[in-house]
Amino acid sequence: MANDSVKVNAKGFSRYLLGCICPRKFGNPYHMKAVLTDEVGNVKLVMKVWNTVTTAGDNGIADQILATPTLGKPTHMAVGTGTGGTTALNVENDRNALTSKTRANAVVTMVGSWAAGEATAALTEAGIFTAASGGDMWTYTTFAVINKGASDTLQITWTITIS
Repeated sequence: MANDSVKVNAKGFSRYLLGCICPRKFGNPYHMKAVLTDEVGNVKLVMKVWNTVTTAGDNGIADQILATPTLGKPTHMAVGTGTGGTTALNVENDRNALTSKTRANAVVTMVGSWAAGEATAALTEAGIFTAASGGDMWTYTTFAVINKGASDTLQITWTITIS
């Protein structure tokens, strides 16, 4: 199995360190975990990175408290080859419906999967969206290149902790 590599952005570094030292108090030291496997299921790469909750994400979370929410909920996850998105991926490669979305207390976990032949590229960004195309991007992250070959599969697990 590949060694876990942890990448964090500068904004998340202090919280990342606190999460490593005391995860019960400060949450997981990462929010997005990507697992790349080959055609027979061997793990090629595990990457854990911090993410950014966008303004649309903050607004969407707050909206869900209302008796009748008016903003869309996350339904899709996308990957791309750009960097630095704030409202959309810079270079979106592929977007899929969430494989699963669960909640345990104040922790929401969303999973997206890409089968062989999908999102074949040198991926460097990902986000969670409220629609199959367009929509609002709730979370965003960039990461070191994930080279997804045509026979590889990719699963991204995204964890949002409300605190």
